[in-house]
Amino acid sequence: MSRRLQAGCAALAGTVFSIGWVEPGAAQTAPALEEVLVTASRRAERSIDVPVAVSSISGEKLDVLNSSGLDIRFLSARTPSLLVESSFGRTFPRFYIRGLGNTDFDPNAAQPVSVVYDEVVLENPVLKSFPVFDLASVEVLRGPQGTLFGRNTPAGVISLNSNRPGDTFSGYGSVSWGTDNTINSEGAVGGPISDVLRFRISGLQQHRDDFVHNTNPATRYRRDLEGYDDSAGRIQLLYTTDKFDALLNVHGRILDGTARVFRANIVKKGTNDFVDGFDVDKVAQDGDNQQTLNSYGVNLRMQYKFAGATLHSVTGYERSNTFSRGDIDGGFGASFAPPFGPGFIPFPVETSTGAVPREFSQELRLAFDPIGKFRFQLGAYYFHEDLYISELSYDFSGRITDTVAHKDENETKAIFASAEYELSDQLTFRGGLRFSSDDKTNLTNREQNSVGLGRLLATTKVNDDKVSWDASATYKANRDVSLFARVASGYLGPAIQDRVGFGNTISTAKSQTTTSYEAGVKTALFNNKAHLDLTGYYAITRNIQLTAVGGADNSARLLNADKALGYGFEVEFETAPVEHLNLTAGLSYNYTEIKSPGLSVDPCGGGCTVTDPLNAAGRALIDGNPLPQAPQWIWNVTARYAVPVGSSGEVFAFTDWAYRSEVNFFLYEAKEFRGKALVEGGIRLGYKSYTRNYEAAFFVRNLLDQIRPVSAIDFNNLTAMVNDPRLIGVQFRVNF
Repeated sequence: MSRRLQAGCAALAGTVFSIGWVEPGAAQTAPALEEVLVTASRRAERSIDVPVAVSSISGEKLDVLNSSGLDIRFLSARTPSLLVESSFGRTFPRFYIRGLGNTDFDPNAAQPVSVVYDEVVLENPVLKSFPVFDLASVEVLRGPQGTLFGRNTPAGVISLNSNRPGDTFSGYGSVSWGTDNTINSEGAVGGPISDVLRFRISGLQQHRDDFVHNTNPATRYRRDLEGYDDSAGRIQLLYTTDKFDALLNVHGRILDGTARVFRANIVKKGTNDFVDGFDVDKVAQDGDNQQTLNSYGVNLRMQYKFAGATLHSVTGYERSNTFSRGDIDGGFGASFAPPFGPGFIPFPVETSTGAVPREFSQELRLAFDPIGKFRFQLGAYYFHEDLYISELSYDFSGRITDTVAHKDENETKAIFASAEYELSDQLTFRGGLRFSSDDKTNLTNREQNSVGLGRLLATTKVNDDKVSWDASATYKANRDVSLFARVASGYLGPAIQDRVGFGNTISTAKSQTTTSYEAGVKTALFNNKAHLDLTGYYAITRNIQLTAVGGADNSARLLNADKALGYGFEVEFETAPVEHLNLTAGLSYNYTEIKSPGLSVDPCGGGCTVTDPLNAAGRALIDGNPLPQAPQWIWNVTARYAVPVGSSGEVFAFTDWAYRSEVNFFLYEAKEFRGKALVEGGIRLGYKSYTRNYEAAFFVRNLLDQIRPVSAIDFNNLTAMVNDPRLIGVQFRVNF
């Protein structure tokens, strides 16, 4: 373990002991915090008892962070070690935990972070974008999580849990309005229908006017961009008896908006600064820009209790149809057909992607009641995906010049078991094992090509069998202090990348395997008036799958590097030091390094300043580089303070801040593609009525109006995408 990690862990240990010496009477007037329950072990447990580094966001904090028309990317940097970004806007989030993720922009990309929505695994990146609304909690489980959650979880799991139908009639309604006519309205209603049947109906509607103006007078397409109308709904029916429960969940989404806006030559060459005169509200493009998505899904979760055990069944079906068209070169014209700009545009690139993923999954899990000091569960899992992709390119006139169609089939079968043994009142051991079999088939059909490559019809197959596992020990010093150690293995299944617009090569990658060693302490201090969790880890990812994206030919090529190293720590703290004051804080440090001597990738095609050594072929050597989109530091804080107004209500202030340090956008290092540190904060001021159950508030998001490139395209110029500017608004919410 490096000296840096040792020093960090020593500092964290010092923090624990220093807090332990606070005078106990200092917090006597503060209320106790609620116990945090998580489902990392596929059953509800106190977080302090679970030997997993897990974060949970719920209640008012979740509502505040998600109240201003944002999509699931609002989670980025809101818990330690988590980053979320996208080059497809609202339809294709990319998740990174502890630096592990995938920058691939194709709809068949596999990600090492799994999204589990109401216990159903959403495999395709498009499906992972389903809106966040009417949730009980969001849990971030740091990986590997290969035993109970399966493949493609070496980095971890994002678990979203909807509010279930309740046994009393209740609901809520919320609407906010802000800058650029940004509207975020959601609500839910539910309750009993009979003694055994309950329901809950919830919905979300988001709108934003186009706020980025296209200044190119010659464009034949829309002149305003970045707006959207995004609607989603969910209907749940719960049938429950003493021995049998069945929860039916039907949900859908409709999105009509614009695709991610690519901005040509916005980075000053030789630096990572914006060019002089950069204006976040303006672009100059000649291509079309649109994005639509229609999706629906249904899942059925059942459990049957019989003598000594409970049988759980989770059945899910998800389908989506999305289309996204954008001006990839980020500008207008080309150097061979002036006028062109802004900056240098070597050749015009306008493309669109249509994707139709259909996923079916079935899990059966048998959880046995405790037998003395022993408890275990076992199960089986099946997953099948059909994915249809259509890629088109266009010329100056909007005529289609390139067509590529893809069909992917993806199938997984798995069996798993997990056990827990309580050796004593203080010491508990857990372990699990999972066997998975993966098969992928890809059919590529290139019918039309503008660079003379001709027709291509190819079938590619990959498959693998993997065993993933975990073992852990938890020592309870007392009810409020526990220490844990965990060793776990997870994997990302084999992959196929068939981007053949500029070549005939279809690349594949074998499975990667991550083994993590971690230890931590979880505490509830001062009669549960403060929570403090500390975790340190060291991880090795062997045969790590890397995607060389972009470059001079705008390709996407899969690579297997020898390995990647990662180590770091996470700290989470929550306290209510005095009455009406609540504070939370999170901090993480993640070091990542690619270890693969001789491995090289194509650098940018647009004149960037590469700082890596080049081999004889002019390719950048990436051994020793950090992983892309892997910030070393992330921190976040929230604070809420309220002043009672009589006995009927309170005036409150809530502020939240999140920071991530610099990141590389690509596998190679270049001055222009080193994203600057980003800090985003918000403030919320309002009044809450206790007697009438309503809340009215004024809020600001991205309070500092700090704008940074958050991802980039490097194939022909210094093109980047940026975060959203400041948003000011008001919100009204009522509960009943």
